[in-house]
Amino acid sequence: MVDPETSYGVLLEQIRAGIAGRDVRLVGIHSGGAWIAERLHRDLGLEAPLGTLSSAFHRDDYGKRRYLPAESRQTELPFDVQDADLVLVDDILYTGRTVRAALNELFDYGRPNRVELAVLIDRGGRELPIEARYCGAVHPLGPEASFEFSREADGRFALRLA
Repeated sequence: MVDPETSYGVLLEQIRAGIAGRDVRLVGIHSGGAWIAERLHRDLGLEAPLGTLSSAFHRDDYGKRRYLPAESRQTELPFDVQDADLVLVDDILYTGRTVRAALNELFDYGRPNRVELAVLIDRGGRELPIEARYCGAVHPLGPEASFEFSREADGRFALRLA
């Protein structure tokens, strides 16, 4: 099983090296990606504001999926997206549909110069040609199983196989 704290450390160091000398903005996808982006923002000591994004209304399964209040939070981008360098942060990369929806939402706010994807875990099973530039761990998981990602009261991440 993947340890989310170890994966977070790997992800943090990859991003630190990848953004060195660049003016980037982090954008976390609600809810797990937003939790990771908050912690990355703090640990990287970034001065630029942190953005969060809801992909709920751009998903191709919007009418079929039951959304929890945490998943339908509003997008908050306290900076200009136009021509910005962005790192889009999510918890678990699976089919690529959430990332596609997040990109659609992001482009509603302008055209960034660059968007890189950072994920805590890549579980495989892609249905769209989407790949993370920064990845804490790769853990293939069949379609019959899933990960449940959460944040503990002390801010540490937890992962459970469901």
